[in-house]
Amino acid sequence: MDLQALRFFQAVAKLGSISQAAREMNYAQSNLTARIQQLEAELQTKLFYRHNRGTTLTDKGKILLSYTDKIFHLLDEVQNVIADGQTPKGPLLIGSMETTAAIRLPKLLSAFHQQYPAVDLTLKTGPTAQHVQDVLNYTLDGAFIAGPIQHPDLDYERVIEEELVLITDKLHHPLTSIKDIENRTILVFRKGCSYRARFEEWLKHEGIIPEKIMEMGTLDGIIGCVSAGLGISLLPRSVVANHIQNNQLSQHTIPTSYAKVKTIFIYRKNKYISTSLKTFIEMLKNGKNRSIARL
Repeated sequence: MDLQALRFFQAVAKLGSISQAAREMNYAQSNLTARIQQLEAELQTKLFYRHNRGTTLTDKGKILLSYTDKIFHLLDEVQNVIADGQTPKGPLLIGSMETTAAIRLPKLLSAFHQQYPAVDLTLKTGPTAQHVQDVLNYTLDGAFIAGPIQHPDLDYERVIEEELVLITDKLHHPLTSIKDIENRTILVFRKGCSYRARFEEWLKHEGIIPEKIMEMGTLDGIIGCVSAGLGISLLPRSVVANHIQNNQLSQHTIPTSYAKVKTIFIYRKNKYISTSLKTFIEMLKNGKNRSIARL
């Protein structure tokens, strides 16, 4: 099977258009069309539905795309394995929840960078659900997420257990009942955030329907808006400790069954672990950075 034809097929499948794929790959559209037709003839199956808006994968096309992604990932991995040496170097893409990146990771990342400057370390913040998919799709080498997680293709290291607390503005009266927050706006990260899921699960269990749920893009945005009295949120105690101490926020405990959340570092089981990732995991496991307390 021609690898170049598979490259063309992959590009069209992901862009949804032969003309757009041709522009992206700097090839004539007729060339791409001919090679895909040859691929369909070789496999004796239709791979795309053609329509006015572009192309859509058939069921067989979806199957081929999953194998095509694996094929090119393995080819990339072969190159990485051959190029990998005993000294950590090259790209290392790590994902993290916004809260973990803000409080738990700065010293760890700084120490790692100082010891291994040849590693091109990139940190991507986002919700747990997105990071899980990115690790599974080989977009990230590893990620700090909220546990627990059970997936046959993932391995993990325990990092720390966080305690979630309800935060309000400083003028908010002490909570005597969950009903005290029934009419407040809920400030949360976007869908896929594990803390948001825990918050919504708790409220649903208590029969509370929030008056309004407002999605925020940053941790600072949530804390600032809560402090200003716009709404309430649920965040790790470690994240808001300084704001509590400085009398900018008030914190309120919640039931233990909803408050305890484990932070874990995930990575793929069946993926070659580069020297850079292996070293990063070892630094995490050995507790070389005191800001990361292992369970």
